[in-house]
Amino acid sequence: MDKKKVLIVTYYWPPAGGPGVQRWLKFVKYLPDFDIEPIVYTPENPNYPIQDDSLTSDVSDKLTVLKQPIKEPYKLAGLFSKKSSYTISKGIIPETKRQSLIERLMLYVRGNFFIPDARKAWVKPSVGFLLNYLKGNNIDTIITTGPPHSLHLIGLQLKEQLGLQWIADFRDPWTTIGYHKQLKLTQRSKQKHKELELKVLNTADRIIVTSSVTKKEFEGLTSQPIEVITNGYDVETVGETVLDAKFTLAHIGSLLSKRNPEVLWQVLSDLVIENKQFARGFQLNLVGYVSDNVLKEINKYGLIGYTNEVGYVSHSESVKYQKQSQVLLLIEIDSEDTKCIIPGKLFEYMVSDRPIIALGPKGSDVESILKETNTGAYFYYDAYGMLKTTILDHYKAYREGSLQPYPIGLKKYSRKALTESLSKLI
Repeated sequence: MDKKKVLIVTYYWPPAGGPGVQRWLKFVKYLPDFDIEPIVYTPENPNYPIQDDSLTSDVSDKLTVLKQPIKEPYKLAGLFSKKSSYTISKGIIPETKRQSLIERLMLYVRGNFFIPDARKAWVKPSVGFLLNYLKGNNIDTIITTGPPHSLHLIGLQLKEQLGLQWIADFRDPWTTIGYHKQLKLTQRSKQKHKELELKVLNTADRIIVTSSVTKKEFEGLTSQPIEVITNGYDVETVGETVLDAKFTLAHIGSLLSKRNPEVLWQVLSDLVIENKQFARGFQLNLVGYVSDNVLKEINKYGLIGYTNEVGYVSHSESVKYQKQSQVLLLIEIDSEDTKCIIPGKLFEYMVSDRPIIALGPKGSDVESILKETNTGAYFYYDAYGMLKTTILDHYKAYREGSLQPYPIGLKKYSRKALTESLSKLI
């Protein structure tokens, strides 16, 4: 029997780096195990702010990857300010009071002239190309994944013209995502975003989200079926790793300006001052982009001398850091809008066999998952006492050689198990 074919429309694909590429790279890897043949449609000349060539090893030689050119406004914007264009294209938006005139202008243009986002010009040519391809290749199911949410407009138009099955996958929310408020949107632009969001949610046959918080939000906007399929972990072969000799707390990934828990820096500062033995053995490893605001706060608390700013590394290198660190840090912005954010690295953290300390808003999906899997401790931004006690307990266990987590029920978060759930929807 021939495998069922499904077309996946995604902006992020190797050699793109960062978390956005991982989800569908892994789904595509495992779908053939469930008698589904994936076909990937992606831009030919994208403007990826981060690249990671190591991820290409997960792309099968047998996979059909269709590519069409895309016009990228960030490339044009780079002629005016390369640094600002690069920063904003990564989703890193400076605080309002620190924005330059060119940054304020770029944000206004991005928010009001490119709705839903800067990749909107790819919609029309993609629909024209895919209409012919779908008709000639016996494909009756398409999946679009956003952000960028403009890709859902490709699915919307193909659904309206061909009547095929369309599944819309939301890796992040649309109008309630944190940075939306920073785009200097006019009332008319806000309304346009909401109209497009509603149309997508009510036209797609099925909607996939990565968190139960997003599912609850979308249930207030549509009666279409919504499934939660989280991100997950894959079996990573990185060779033998040895635990750090020092008591390392490591954060893997971007630390944006608002992802800056003063309570954590205060606790670490006090421990360094109060405990000479702790001070001799402690190191804070920051693996990935770190905003100047975060570094200034760390410096304010006298921790720069204990901080190793590693910078961006490949995915395989980041896995090594996860496995060799004594404790892993997961930090989210303390905001109502971030309760639904489950960073992809959480699941890799969970199988790294290292304890996790997470900070974020009350009632988040991350808090629930950590509790359910017994993989770490979750704290709010005002939990000084409990956070200090936990770090001290971890330090004592490290000194005794007994620091380790005792996870339960992780198997359902494996990429293969999650792909099986996806295959049932297809």
